[in-house]
Amino acid sequence: MIRVLLADDQPLVRSGFRALLDLEDGIEVVAEAADGRKALALARERLPDVALMDIRMPVMDGVEATRRIAADPALAGVHVVMLTNYGMDEYVFDALRAGAAGFLVKDILPEDFLHAARVAARGDALLAPAVTRKLIARYVAQPPPARTGRGLEELTGREREAVALAAQGLSNTEIADRMVISPLTAKTHINRAMAKLHARDRDRDRAQLVVLAYADGLVTPHAF
Repeated sequence: MIRVLLADDQPLVRSGFRALLDLEDGIEVVAEAADGRKALALARERLPDVALMDIRMPVMDGVEATRRIAADPALAGVHVVMLTNYGMDEYVFDALRAGAAGFLVKDILPEDFLHAARVAARGDALLAPAVTRKLIARYVAQPPPARTGRGLEELTGREREAVALAAQGLSNTEIADRMVISPLTAKTHINRAMAKLHARDRDRDRAQLVVLAYADGLVTPHAF
């Protein structure tokens, strides 16, 4: 059973998402919150598998709530997915840096929304290639970010190739097809790379590869 926390300051939005989730076998909404502080408290109390978190909320916004969830070892199993009204909310990049597993636009199709909840529960990133292109394009005009110094040079050639593809939003199966290897081998490359990069101390959300790979120059906008 996938346990879900809904956090949004609009009751109508929460009720709509809940109605969809309640109809789906294998998914249970265990808590609802109207602000980030309450969402953080409920995450600690109910330990959901997935927290669907609005970016802009009162008291504490979704980015700060996500940052605190990511920093709490007791919440290592909570995968945060940001909810936004726009395809490229100004805070999306900050949310990914804070530790979000990805983000969804609120006008997503119901079937895609339900699929996303299951994907997030597995610990996979919700970053489609089109979304990743927007994410990188928004920041390419800014000065290059400082290198993270997280051991990118320690990656093998195949690990670097796998990371670059994952950062573009490709799944393990798609990476395997591109690299002409098995999906299991692709997953192994990604996991080893993330361990070397220390992408996350609390878990290994693939969304962090976008931030790390771009910051370290492994992925550049022309790759998208």
